[in-house]
Amino acid sequence: MADAVADTLADTLQVYVSYATAQREFLRPLRVPPGTTIGQAVETSGVLAEFPEINLVTQPVGIYRPLIADPKDSRRKRAAKKDAPPRSEA
Repeated sequence: MADAVADTLADTLQVYVSYATAQREFLRPLRVPPGTTIGQAVETSGVLAEFPEINLVTQPVGIYRPLIADPKDSRRKRAAKKDAPPRSEA
């Protein structure tokens, strides 16, 4: 049984659907099969039921992927590079 669950999880993608207003926020993790569209994920999440004012035709949606590098580490490296003495070319 654990193998079947692991196989099912391996065949799905972890996504998060989020939406926020000044008064409320919505964040729902979902496991969806590869090929799921943004619209399908939004509908599956239940956000449209909680925020009926959302209009997917007129309101843009976006996809955010995991960061390649930690922004803090990148900033530290840039600062260190800026503060390093210039190399002399011989």
